[in-house]
Amino acid sequence: MSRVYLDRNWLFTEEFKEEYIASAIPEGKIVNVPHTVKETAFNYFDEHEYQMVSCYQKNITYDKAWKGKNLYLVFEAVAHQADVYINGEHKKCHKNGYNAFSIDVTDLLCEGDNLITVKCNSKEDINQPPFGYVVDYMTYGGIYRDVYLEVKEPVHIISCFYKPIPMAPSTAKKARKEIARMDVAAHLKTEYKLSEEAKDAVKNHAIIVKQYLNDKPILELPIDSSLETTAPLSKVKLWDIESPTLYNVKTELVYDGKVVDSNEETIGFRDIAFKPDGFYLNGRKVAIRGLNRHQSYPYVGYAMPESIQRDDARILKNELGVNTVRTSHYSQSKYFMNECDKLGLLVVTEFPGWQHIGDKDWKHIACKNVKEMIKEFRNHPSIILWGVRINESEDDEEFYKKTNNIAHHYDPTRPTGGTKAGTKMQTFEDVYAYNDFLHNGTNEGCHKKKDVVPKEQLNMPYLVTEYNGHMYPTKNYDTEEHRRDHMLRHAKVMNDIFGTEGLSGGIGWCMFDYNTHKDFGSGDRICYHGVCDMFRNPKLAAQVYASESDDVDVLELASTMDVGEHPECNRGRTYILSNMDYVKMYKNDKILREYTSKDSEYSNLKHGPILMDTFVSLEDMIEGEGYSKDQAKAVGDMLNWAALNGWGNLIQLKVIKMAAPLVFKYHMDPGDAVKLFQRYVGDWGGESAQYKLEGYKNGKLVKTQTVGTVTDVHLETKVSSDLLVEDITYDVAAVRIRALDQFDNLVPFFQEAVVAITEGPIELIGPEVIPLRGGMCGLYVKTKGEGGKAKITLKASNVTEPVTIPLEVVVK
Repeated sequence: MSRVYLDRNWLFTEEFKEEYIASAIPEGKIVNVPHTVKETAFNYFDEHEYQMVSCYQKNITYDKAWKGKNLYLVFEAVAHQADVYINGEHKKCHKNGYNAFSIDVTDLLCEGDNLITVKCNSKEDINQPPFGYVVDYMTYGGIYRDVYLEVKEPVHIISCFYKPIPMAPSTAKKARKEIARMDVAAHLKTEYKLSEEAKDAVKNHAIIVKQYLNDKPILELPIDSSLETTAPLSKVKLWDIESPTLYNVKTELVYDGKVVDSNEETIGFRDIAFKPDGFYLNGRKVAIRGLNRHQSYPYVGYAMPESIQRDDARILKNELGVNTVRTSHYSQSKYFMNECDKLGLLVVTEFPGWQHIGDKDWKHIACKNVKEMIKEFRNHPSIILWGVRINESEDDEEFYKKTNNIAHHYDPTRPTGGTKAGTKMQTFEDVYAYNDFLHNGTNEGCHKKKDVVPKEQLNMPYLVTEYNGHMYPTKNYDTEEHRRDHMLRHAKVMNDIFGTEGLSGGIGWCMFDYNTHKDFGSGDRICYHGVCDMFRNPKLAAQVYASESDDVDVLELASTMDVGEHPECNRGRTYILSNMDYVKMYKNDKILREYTSKDSEYSNLKHGPILMDTFVSLEDMIEGEGYSKDQAKAVGDMLNWAALNGWGNLIQLKVIKMAAPLVFKYHMDPGDAVKLFQRYVGDWGGESAQYKLEGYKNGKLVKTQTVGTVTDVHLETKVSSDLLVEDITYDVAAVRIRALDQFDNLVPFFQEAVVAITEGPIELIGPEVIPLRGGMCGLYVKTKGEGGKAKITLKASNVTEPVTIPLEVVVK
């Protein structure tokens, strides 16, 4: 089998006309796939802009080498309804904007040029999922994933479903390095779907299957009418979140002594089980800790190439430190899924839909969507759960019995779930999946299992698939208290989920902010529900997730310590986010105290946020006031309490009780309390202090942070890759930009505009002038089909100097 990619040089027009079915678009724009029907503004745009019936065209010149072969034209995704015409004849109507489809064009392509026309309907009034009512995300439009032609012999493999089965693995008490070294026995079962010519050959016992694992032969035998084989394996290594070992399996079809076709997939051997008490991976109980992801980006919606799709998986695993992602609310790019396989990132995926269930025809399409999703992605070891219920929809017994049956038929190896917005709902799935929005900032973080799952099904597994999100939208430029409380809400819910019996874990809403319809969001067509902004810059809440991982060093004081930012100049609750063994905190180079994770009130988290409860340096007070150690401690305790609760509360009974011994024992004047507060804690009109955190692991200093008065601002950039590769299509580099002070801390209210200037074989996606929002922004550049050196220069007012980002473009 060979594959001819067709991503380049399509003709595109925003208006489909009947004459385009059989004749060329006269004034079409030349575009490359992935493509969006309409580039949009960052915010405040009308969602009707991308809702249209557009047209794509491409000529395929017949290659004489294809004669006698079977030809399949494959579209990996067209949003949302695609009518495909071959040389003027209608050959396919596909009603699913999120999964691949193919057309047998063996008898349709002729010598010379062949016209492929795609009528692309991206309107939101079509009768198919996810449409029919309001949808809380933009759905965009276009041919936004790869297009290619598969060339095969008549006797060929249509698909292989590989079922890697390790023999009773257990890593329950194994360390990460031990898991990576483990060998277990296994079987590799394979289900084949063959062409009609191949099935005829099977009846005549003329087909032999050869199978290789990482190029080592594991099976060779005649295939029988069951179209199944099993290869025993003496030892394999496990795929695990700690050590995601992958194997390349290659299956060859031998006919008349010749290899006529082959199928290659990347697989992993792992054992998954959702049980009443939690989720188990390879016999080890694992708490699911994840975030939901939409597949959208600023300006271009869904249309991003391989490198950027993979980058989101890397951000989730390597920066945010989660172990699970839910592909809300539809199937996502194979490249994203491949990277999840590679990184050991667990995936919960689901078919398209949002709350609404349509009529009979709509449901019929939805059932086909389930089938397409599972057949396309079932070889991915990262997938642990199929979502077979429309997100947050009402009960529909007949419909959901069908979707579950389809899932179990096409993949009996994985459980099903279905995300519900209500408690005690009908459940035909294997896992009760629930969006738990109980927490409002003051109450419990989540429901108890018994309050959600039907009484007669309490023994079934239970998973929280969304929390927070709309309960507390948070922008980069919100007040410090607001951003802090957003962080604390994520910490509280995650803490309570991990402490709730019978819960497999939770998946927060969501990874990043996203464009949405006028019915949702903040009026500017953005839902600010993410722990990152739309460019994937982290908000404070992101550090709650990162702190739970040991793979990235986290140390951050969740405040600029500027009293004027806070009501009544009271900083209130200030937190340290860290996954260090211990943290030393200093004020003006004097030690305040040492903190560890045990100081966090979030006891179910490995490294929960730590409340800063010491603002006064005893050393400072002893030196400055001449106090004894005991007197300094007593005064310090009183001032620390006031720092947390406000100096205006110094007259409260608790403080009076704390102050009484100071008056009688040390003969201190109560009127000095406010002066001492201003001097040692800080208040309006007082001199600002400098704070320093030192983070230690295994007794060694590994990270520091200094917080003080901002005297200088510079731009920090993080580039997804400085090497862009033009291969089957264009490549893109994502640049995340943050304004930092002289200590490399985010400057959250720096709102200047960044001007981006490109040189070389690249061009900007979106505008040249990008405002910093909350001290953060980003941009994308794409290649133009030529190789060579390139660079991006960034300038902004009140920034010390421009930033130059060198890039290299390679054309394959």
